[in-house]
Amino acid sequence: MQNAALPAGVYVHLDLQQFKVMPESLTLIACAIFVVALLYSSVGHAGASGYIAVLSLAGLAPAVIKPTALVLNILVASIAAWQFRRAGHFSWPLFWPFAVGAIPMAMVGGATAVPPGVFRALIGAVLLFSAVRMAMARQVEHVPEAPRRAVALPVGAVLGLLAGLTGTGGGIFLSPLLLCMRWALTKEAAAVSAFFILANSVAGLLGNLAATQRFPTLALLLAGAAVLGGAVGSYLGSWRFDHRAIKRLLAIVLLTAGTKLILTR
Repeated sequence: MQNAALPAGVYVHLDLQQFKVMPESLTLIACAIFVVALLYSSVGHAGASGYIAVLSLAGLAPAVIKPTALVLNILVASIAAWQFRRAGHFSWPLFWPFAVGAIPMAMVGGATAVPPGVFRALIGAVLLFSAVRMAMARQVEHVPEAPRRAVALPVGAVLGLLAGLTGTGGGIFLSPLLLCMRWALTKEAAAVSAFFILANSVAGLLGNLAATQRFPTLALLLAGAAVLGGAVGSYLGSWRFDHRAIKRLLAIVLLTAGTKLILTR
């Protein structure tokens, strides 16, 4: 319900709840979204865990955070997928077995509501895992060997369910798995993850919209910042950047945000 004592701001409606985002706060959130999109897209990710951290720290409700992160994820993942494919790093034979298992489970996860306390703990764990992954990532190349379909299909299903539940694309788990298991080269893993994130995010958003019948208007207000950051970051990551420094910086950001979310009551 609107509080008349508060100054004019931007109202976003979702699930019959009305919350207020002041123009100054919206500008800060948009700037943070831009930075997250730039950094994540440079390593083949769309930034969902970063968007979730920003929106959670801004005090928004999980019912708003989840679909908003998915919409921004779709925008940035589309750009990242195009850039990494254009640079010649994408492998369809490696991608599709994971995607086939993941997409239906991402829809199930997207339609499933998670209690706020569980949501914060789950997302905090995702962010901490991501931080450890970023900090320990190595740039050692090897001769990749794609996994058997009997392995890729169930792994994709698990990652898809987690992606839908948390409002992420699942790439934050897929790319380290591809590298640790020596299933892909570094930039090949980034390209496959970008397409994986895109597919899961679309499925997760469709599942969420079917369950809630509400589109996150906030995503429209932040779309420009995410698209600009994703365009710059994915270009630099696919053609220019060494990823090590960015991954270490992201590890610090994710560690801070994940710890805060887990400790928040």
